[in-house]
Amino acid sequence: MDLLTAATLFLVICLSCLTVLSTWQQMHRKSQMPPGPTPLPFIGNLLQVNTSDMYRSLIKIREKYGPVYTIHLGPRRVVVLCGYDAVKEALVDQAEEFSGRGVHATFDWLFQGYGVGFCTWERAKPLRRFSITTLRNFGMGKRSAEERILEETHFLLESLRATKSEPFDPTFVLSRSVSNIISSITFGNRFEYEDQEFLSMLRTMLETFEFASTSWGQLYDMFSGIMQHLPGPQDKTFKELLGLKEFITKKAKANKETLDPNNPRDFIDCFLVKMQQEKENPNSEFFLENLVYTTANIFFGGTETVSTTLRYGILLLLKYPEIEEKIHNEIERVIGLNRIPNMDDRPLMPYTDAVIHEIQRFGDMLPLSLARRVTCDTKFRGYTIPKGTEVIPVLGSVLRDPKHFGRPDVFDPQHFLDDNGQFKKNKAFMPFSVGKRYCFGEHLARMELFLILTSILQNFRLKSPIPPEDIDISPMLVGFATLPHFYEMCAIPL
Repeated sequence: MDLLTAATLFLVICLSCLTVLSTWQQMHRKSQMPPGPTPLPFIGNLLQVNTSDMYRSLIKIREKYGPVYTIHLGPRRVVVLCGYDAVKEALVDQAEEFSGRGVHATFDWLFQGYGVGFCTWERAKPLRRFSITTLRNFGMGKRSAEERILEETHFLLESLRATKSEPFDPTFVLSRSVSNIISSITFGNRFEYEDQEFLSMLRTMLETFEFASTSWGQLYDMFSGIMQHLPGPQDKTFKELLGLKEFITKKAKANKETLDPNNPRDFIDCFLVKMQQEKENPNSEFFLENLVYTTANIFFGGTETVSTTLRYGILLLLKYPEIEEKIHNEIERVIGLNRIPNMDDRPLMPYTDAVIHEIQRFGDMLPLSLARRVTCDTKFRGYTIPKGTEVIPVLGSVLRDPKHFGRPDVFDPQHFLDDNGQFKKNKAFMPFSVGKRYCFGEHLARMELFLILTSILQNFRLKSPIPPEDIDISPMLVGFATLPHFYEMCAIPL
């Protein structure tokens, strides 16, 4: 190739790129979409974000374009909502329009549009109604749920005593207990703590959260159309996720063989009964794939989010022993050491309640929430968002909104206490999201956090093998989820 030909080819490529870029800009202006950084063809705004910390990247872009802006994550055009006002206006005031589900490529690979969590809103509605009713019937939000939690907490306390005050990593000690609570509802039984299949599932769920929160996981979310055909760490994650699917499928088949429609034993049985009732309905959402994937949604969500919140919470108490001491004092005053805690104690323990809320706020479990999608052409704050456009409500920006939290970047239980030391609600506290697709496991999760944490602190003092000033409470990963660093602790019996 001679010099003139090479120069001509280079000029053609440059002009083509400029033409495409100009076309994108014109389409963007004509669409009346919220403003945002100019995207490049295919890679979008990849050069303007840090895939290892998407949350901070999105917050930084907000500084220039405001609380509502448009960004291109690879070929995905997404509207980003930051701060309490914008998120509330969209998810609550215009709940129906913002009720669709956006892309989560890691999880979409497994769920394929099935299950209550990752399907469209129209398909999700009957599954959500059924799931909420069934879980309520099996004790979620009722006294029997409290009994399930306290029963499992007994095994947790025995496990902590078995450490004999020696340092240990609490990761799977906590996740085993939390998972067994939701397992008793979904599968009708708990697992022994040393059950290897059970431990394998717990590792799979944690590693999936980790992968989705890494830089590679964020890139996979953007470019899954290409990356699903390339080798990478996603291969291991997907292989393990298949194991979770196979486990639940095996449970469903076993339940079907011994099903008594008049005496359902668990969530799976109830779903099987519903499948029989609707077998003549061609539009029914109650079929085997939705059974398996809805159960997986509930099991996964009911395990990893609560156990990781507890793990982050204990790390924060190790960092701030003076806060732990105040909880001990409140437990001794309200509950004492001779009876187990119950939910009637929570209104009498404002400081403990405030600490748990602050753990959830500071820990910021799902900083970008689950992506939404507008279900129709939507007018919002003077802009027009076309039907099908994805929306990211940045929950982390709500939990750290300086208009509602005096010291948003500091762990401070005073955010939820008034001048008299009584618990104070804060409307910007929405770790479970809001609107049509809020987390319907919220009530169970709140009960678990209170009963498990107070039970631990009623029986043990927490101690770190390293000095509090050396404890790192910054996140290990911030992506799909916020994950704390792994650490060791000692549980000293009282």
